[in-house]
Amino acid sequence: MSPADIVAFTRRSPFMPFRIHMTDGRHYDIRHPDQVIPLRSRIEVGVGGDGSIADRVEHLSFFHVVRLEELEPAEPRQAG
Repeated sequence: MSPADIVAFTRRSPFMPFRIHMTDGRHYDIRHPDQVIPLRSRIEVGVGGDGSIADRVEHLSFFHVVRLEELEPAEPRQAG
């Protein structure tokens, strides 16, 4: 996996949510392009929170990323 792979997933239009799978079995669901920042040697991922502001940041090494998986987009919330 490379920074270019993550950049390609975050810049698709329209954005499609995706999951980052790690070598230790953990995974991170990316529901918004601003949730992830690819750097040269690692990925910064905002996790937790209410969906608009993260509680913390996880630092993921590209070496441990196994694959990226597309997720179904979230259903739009109905006003109500």
